[in-house]
Amino acid sequence: MREERHPGQVKIECKDITKVFIQKGKQRVHVLDHISLDVKENEFVVILGPGQSGKSTLLRIIAGLETPTEGHVRIDGREVEGPGPERGLVFQGYMLFAWKTVLGNVEMGPKLRGVPKKERREIAAHYIHLVGLDGFENHYPHQLSGGMKQRVGIARAYANNPQVMLLDEPFGQLDAQTRYFMEKETARIWETEKRTILFVTNNIDEAIYLADRIVTMEGKLPGRMHVVYRVDLPRPREHTDMAFLKLRHEITEASELTL
Repeated sequence: MREERHPGQVKIECKDITKVFIQKGKQRVHVLDHISLDVKENEFVVILGPGQSGKSTLLRIIAGLETPTEGHVRIDGREVEGPGPERGLVFQGYMLFAWKTVLGNVEMGPKLRGVPKKERREIAAHYIHLVGLDGFENHYPHQLSGGMKQRVGIARAYANNPQVMLLDEPFGQLDAQTRYFMEKETARIWETEKRTILFVTNNIDEAIYLADRIVTMEGKLPGRMHVVYRVDLPRPREHTDMAFLKLRHEITEASELTL
């Protein structure tokens, strides 16, 4: 259903975000146009849009990896001026350290923060267990499937104890069966350890399965917010549920997305 505003503490505030890239030859590429979005604490918000709609650029701005041309991003009222440990990042590419084991990858954040070895090993073990990789602590990335690598990436992000999780099409490279499994795992992990999550995808079913709210982007540049939907479906969700299918139809009819 279309969104109705509801109370709650704002965790992420995006105000009038505009982004213009200057390419070689001084060509201006207008990627985002006055995006304003509030995300509440512990809310799971999905940004849904086709390729080249600006959704990943918006996520990178929130992550502090890009600077907006206009507007600002605030987290807990503090302006974002670059990357920070309060934001955990998971990308479509697995971004694991090939020369480190699962344990070595997951404990990297706490290690860089100076957490003592015993404590960081306990933290890493907790999140390795949370993502269902017990017994794989000493495996290297080349020994893991795509879904397992992405679970390592999620565990590594959580191990740094971020307040906000930013996921950019994390399951885009996975086959359909593994992707569905990872969607279920993501929902389970979020229910177990609540965080504020902003998740980017081009898949309508994935968005409905995961989100409290879905923010759709127009299917062309510059990226603009199109429609916001509140997903009032009980969890765990079923793709064959009539309410699920009804919302899927509503979003499909109002968008230019491919299924």
